[in-house]
Amino acid sequence: MDNLKMLAIVTGTSMYASGNIKTGLWLSELTHIYHSAKEQGYEFIIASPKGGNTPIDPESLKPMVLDKLSKYYWNDSEFREMLQRTKSLDEVSGLMFDCVYLAGGHGTMYDFPDNMVLQKIIKDHYENNKIVAAICHGVGGLLNVKLSNGDFLIKDKKLTGFTWCEESIVGRKKEVPFDLEAALKERGADYQKALIPMTSKVFADSRLITGENPFSSKEMAKVVVQQLSEK
Repeated sequence: MDNLKMLAIVTGTSMYASGNIKTGLWLSELTHIYHSAKEQGYEFIIASPKGGNTPIDPESLKPMVLDKLSKYYWNDSEFREMLQRTKSLDEVSGLMFDCVYLAGGHGTMYDFPDNMVLQKIIKDHYENNKIVAAICHGVGGLLNVKLSNGDFLIKDKKLTGFTWCEESIVGRKKEVPFDLEAALKERGADYQKALIPMTSKVFADSRLITGENPFSSKEMAKVVVQQLSEK
């Protein structure tokens, strides 16, 4: 199992378009998958659209949401160094991984959906029988991915992602560039969500695995590792 490779893709966007509020990667959506990958001995590479430093959403560092594991890695200099030196998508394009994982955070709403290199990476992996996983706003990176037959990847797929109700709870409805839940439905996805907002929900539709929100991070890592171990 020690030769499995995972590519985690994070945002490089640090501000909402309004310029009033900071955003970035939601930390726990990377720490849990990273921890599980390390435990399994996977090779783990972090990339972002342009490479370089990863901005962290300051909200994800608040004591109320910063879980023990995320706090541990936030205080780990080696992990912080990795976040500062991500590869660009151009650098990893053409390489093949066992799993491509799109981490979330509101920043992804700006630099994931229309990124053609990201779309190609996802398409190539999905069509080569690899696992594609995305959590929270990272699911927006799946929106415009088209398969070789011209269909949207997410058409008729059971999936989840951050809900419009949850945007309301976190007070970001007026800041976000679009409604992720509505956009996923427009593409023909069989959109699902947790009965209670801000609780864990993960769906696996064959090789496509999605998580609803930051509280899904732990379960998401578990499901991804489970699927990888079965392949």
